[in-house]
Amino acid sequence: MELILSSKLDPEYAERKVLEYNLRHFPKELHGRYQKVNLLLADSSERIYGGLSGEICWNWLAVEYLFVEEEARGSGWGKRLMEEAERIAVQHGCDFIKVDTLSFQALDFYIKLGYEVYGMLPNAATFEHYFLKKDL
Repeated sequence: MELILSSKLDPEYAERKVLEYNLRHFPKELHGRYQKVNLLLADSSERIYGGLSGEICWNWLAVEYLFVEEEARGSGWGKRLMEEAERIAVQHGCDFIKVDTLSFQALDFYIKLGYEVYGMLPNAATFEHYFLKKDL
């Protein structure tokens, strides 16, 4: 057998196969528990000032991105986006939320919201990379 490396044949192959493998091991009641979460912060003219994206995966919600434009920061909008994500997670039966951040980003913000650090990688582009979670 001759193998080649390619990035063009089936770009979702590895993700699909890992999910198939995982489903054989996860409890049946958690099957089908996958959903994208996208929240936007906008004004009445639909100008976007921030947003949150993540995914519900089995019994947790993973926040992948949270961003608020500088002009809207300090007014509680980031907190409101996170609270809405928590509400959605609870509504979908999640047990916890997880998020990661770099040391120059929002570590204190997440800690103030009740998130706890469960891991840290040093020297991530000269910064610390923190992993946090909050039980719901």
